[in-house]
Amino acid sequence: MNNMHDHIVKSYDDEQQRLLKETLRMGEMAAAQLEAALDVVQRRDDRAAERIIANDEAIDAIEHEVSHDVMKLALRGPMARDLRQILAAIRIAADIERIGDLAANVAKRSRALNLAPPLPHIAGLHALGMLAVQQVRDALAAYRDSDIEQAQRVRARDAEIDIAYTGLFRELLTYMMEDARSITGCTHLLFMAKNMERVGDHATNIAENVWFLVRGEESLPPREKRDESISTGT
Repeated sequence: MNNMHDHIVKSYDDEQQRLLKETLRMGEMAAAQLEAALDVVQRRDDRAAERIIANDEAIDAIEHEVSHDVMKLALRGPMARDLRQILAAIRIAADIERIGDLAANVAKRSRALNLAPPLPHIAGLHALGMLAVQQVRDALAAYRDSDIEQAQRVRARDAEIDIAYTGLFRELLTYMMEDARSITGCTHLLFMAKNMERVGDHATNIAENVWFLVRGEESLPPREKRDESISTGT
């Protein structure tokens, strides 16, 4: 009888590990898509943009697998910690799926942007985007290791993305006012920049779910106020 119990526990642990690995694989795919989309904007490569848009379906397919595995685990009568693992996986997979959507959206807009003359602000978008990519990767590492200190660092650094986004937003508005011919291209870049800011928000959500996974309903510590330059710099 003890052997049977050990087998059930091992089987359950194996399924939890599979769920974690699937979610992390999905996350790395979304981060890679995001990097590729930023690269496509810089290179003005329509064909590569099409590939990124098509690849979004692969991320969606893994989310379906994750949902299926979550259901299997939920039906096994989980304990409190296990239930947190299941809930965290559902929420994190949903955030990753949105990151994949935002990467595809940047790739779609890059094709429209390529119809306009090149803009100098693409470098600023790339820098903002790479901050967001790093946030996603760091949040996923925190999830992989159940590392709440890493998760808190991700939350704290979200202010850096907000500052970079606000700076780029102002630059683009100024440029549009100075040169009406740039309005179409700058508008696409504004939407792309907003997408990167939203990626940062999804990375923060992942980090907060790592806290929930490890600490349950215990309140998150307050975030550092590091974005005062936004309100004081004007």
